Amino acid sequence: MYNLMLQLTQEHKSLWRIKNEYIKDAADWSECETYWKKLREDKEAHIVELIALVKKHLK
Repeated sequence: MYNLMLQLTQEHKSLWRIKNEYIKDAADWSECETYWKKLREDKEAHIVELIALVKKHLK
């Protein structure tokens, strides 16, 4: 459970940086911007999965 929570925290931090810094910094380079947007989607999916796992452990 601890590792799941720790990873959830790391994923949220990484997602925040991607949304608030990396995508903006890559705005002039469409290939890089596309990469960061794809990674954002991946991180969001990982967060959903981790939340589901944490909820299972709390039952």
